[in-house]
Amino acid sequence: MWEPLRRFSALEPGGRGLFLRAVAVLPLISLSLRLRGFRSTQATLQKGMVSAAPSHNPPDSATAASMALIARMVRSAAYRSLGTPTCLEKSLALWWLLGRRGIASSLRIGARKTGDKFEAHAWVECNGVALNEPEQTPKHYTAFDEAFPVLEVAKK
Repeated sequence: MWEPLRRFSALEPGGRGLFLRAVAVLPLISLSLRLRGFRSTQATLQKGMVSAAPSHNPPDSATAASMALIARMVRSAAYRSLGTPTCLEKSLALWWLLGRRGIASSLRIGARKTGDKFEAHAWVECNGVALNEPEQTPKHYTAFDEAFPVLEVAKK
């Protein structure tokens, strides 16, 4: 019982804040997707994001460390949240948290057919690298041609 609390208190303050934000936003995203749908949820999340121009250059070490920490905190929050967040809910949370830090990323959605079963999957990419997935997972899905969002990032 004490182990999760010990691990939480061992995080740097920025990590604790990210974890708490992810814990709070995951159920809200889930509820919003069910009540309002994908586009409305995405548009609402986008309002709180900082403008960042997409870059084709690899991120510097500080940005890469921040991206990895955010992805790790979203995974941890999803593991410890009530219910089981879907890949879309986790990806929207990660996309939003990255955008709040001014880190440009793309929400990607792909599909595949395995036998008679149709499957869809969502992930977040930055410079073509999936941040919240093992390296090979997105390669098993055919991504839609256009990355999400197609909306302009709101400026504060």
